[in-house]
Amino acid sequence: MALIPVTILTGFLGSGKTTLLKRVLGESHGMKIAVIENEFGEENIDTDILKTESKEQILQMSNGCICCTIREDLRETLQLLAAKRRKGLVEFERIVIETTGLADPGPVAQTFFMDDEIAETYLIDSIITLVDAKHAGQQLDDRQEARRQVGFADQIFLSKTDLVSEDEKHALVHRLKHMNPRAPIRAVHFGEVPLSEVFDLRGFNLNAKLDIDPDFLKEDGHDHGHDHVHDEHCGHDHDHGHGHVHDEHCGHDHAHGESCNHPHHHHHDDDVKSFVYRADRPFDPARLEDFLGAIVNIYGPRMLRYKGVLHMQGTERKVIFQGVHQLMGSDLGPQWAEDEKRQSKMVFIGIDLPQDIFLQGLEQCLA
Repeated sequence: MALIPVTILTGFLGSGKTTLLKRVLGESHGMKIAVIENEFGEENIDTDILKTESKEQILQMSNGCICCTIREDLRETLQLLAAKRRKGLVEFERIVIETTGLADPGPVAQTFFMDDEIAETYLIDSIITLVDAKHAGQQLDDRQEARRQVGFADQIFLSKTDLVSEDEKHALVHRLKHMNPRAPIRAVHFGEVPLSEVFDLRGFNLNAKLDIDPDFLKEDGHDHGHDHVHDEHCGHDHDHGHGHVHDEHCGHDHAHGESCNHPHHHHHDDDVKSFVYRADRPFDPARLEDFLGAIVNIYGPRMLRYKGVLHMQGTERKVIFQGVHQLMGSDLGPQWAEDEKRQSKMVFIGIDLPQDIFLQGLEQCLA
């Protein structure tokens, strides 16, 4: 039986998660969606849209959606829903889990990896993070949970962009891209998002695509035929003989060593950061496995999301790996096309990760 796709909806307080959910639940889209409110009494879907005061955990909605509130274990709720579905007591074809405003999506995502029974029934489709454009600056400054939610996202929706200037919006997008260059960012108005942009994003799958925001790399057109290392503090080239270091806090060229005082970018030294590693030489599989195992062991709690499409010695196929915290998976992807440049690309998103240790270690895993 096909796995049931799961969307994890996370975001700041007041960012419009409930508005988006009401739309998903109230619209006659013909989809049978189960919504799980992973709530701790802080904000919950208004009971008026649930049209009932019943204490029962699972409510059937008029448009075929079902809704349940969990105050205990997510795993038990998922198992209960799967069991009821098997017995024909409830019908649904996908699940949306709404986490509370300050929740860390990590443990929610991990549930789907760690439990075999859950993994045999469900598949995470994507983690969507809603960001309130008006209050984001303050929330990102004050709350690590908000920064973590950005780091985890497969897709970021910006709400309330009508309340900020174009410049403020650009500065916020710039800041979010440095935390997470792999999640597309789009503005949404009062939850009016086409459902095609919410579901079946396949952001979490081991697919052979590693989309990194091109502005983050500012790099295309430079092909020096050797390994690139990207650093995330400016946008210009320094040629160090063997690689490129990119710093992405200024998008223009200046002589090596000259400081960059571009007024346009406000420098936020957020603890959630990302960096990209690319290499043209293939990886030695055993060395890479040992190294990744070691860093995940040490830095796992601070590694939010990481993904790579790798050129490995000894196989004609791409190797795809990705992970959340300590949980890492890998898979053989499609064959490299004949005219395709065989290059490994990896992105790491985490909290104060020691970039130099990662980059030097990866360099030493090349064949």
